Amino acid sequence: MTLQDLPKSDILAIVERATILKHNPKLASSQARKTLGMIFEKSSTRTRVAFESAMTQMDGASLFLNSGDSQLGRGEPIADTARVLSRMVDCLAIRTFEHRKLELFAEHSTIPVINALTDDFHPCQLLADMQTYNEHRGSVSGKRVAWIGDGNNMCQSYINAASVFDFELIIACPEGFEPHPDLVSKYSDRVSILYEPKQAAKNVDLVVTDVWASMGKEEEQVKRRASFVNYKITAELMALAASDALFMHCLPAHRGEEVSAEVIDANDSIVWDEAENRMHSQKALLEALLTL
Repeated sequence: MTLQDLPKSDILAIVERATILKHNPKLASSQARKTLGMIFEKSSTRTRVAFESAMTQMDGASLFLNSGDSQLGRGEPIADTARVLSRMVDCLAIRTFEHRKLELFAEHSTIPVINALTDDFHPCQLLADMQTYNEHRGSVSGKRVAWIGDGNNMCQSYINAASVFDFELIIACPEGFEPHPDLVSKYSDRVSILYEPKQAAKNVDLVVTDVWASMGKEEEQVKRRASFVNYKITAELMALAASDALFMHCLPAHRGEEVSAEVIDANDSIVWDEAENRMHSQKALLEALLTL
């Protein structure tokens, strides 16, 4: 459900395994005759392709359903769908809106359930992000990371990651767009909130952002653009970070809005490695869950 649902040692091992499989894909354990079921209520590019490619490369199969393809779209209780699918597939990846829906699936499932994104958390993206940082700069432990933008599901996953991967997280967001206060309070020893992007970016090792209006909040685009106008990642902002700081974005990106084209296409932007690593990290995650 989140990065907190597995022991820290397991999460670290999955990230390390992802890099091994990236360079030696034949080392992946075979998942022949196993099937990953995917239920997506939100659109996807990287998440879906990464999961399907990962299963294919491990000789397994994947089955994709959007809400309109299944009885969920006609009102079947989540608990009933979970019970049925648990008898037919070996693992479920669910991409939905309310985090509680995902929890209900897990509560009534007898197979592993993976959060492929909810309104509250996006843990699979963080596996890829941490793998990517490790590949470029070594361990993120002890580093300083700036999240600049909306306190959304990605931001909240970065809060969890700060605990698991042992880094300091500085969040800069407009008032009214903060992450959940209970989550911030829980990790107050390593997470702080500022309201000035330039302060947040000072001497950090990694700058991360996301779109200003996440899926399901597109109708707020105009309002949010006004609120976030000072939270754009520019070359001038990146210049305040450490000299070897990196830039990440989970994509898709709106060039000229939350990030300038100059920044996202620069040498210290590692968004393309980050995107590719979704497949490798999800392969390592599937391998771990399907060989328990």
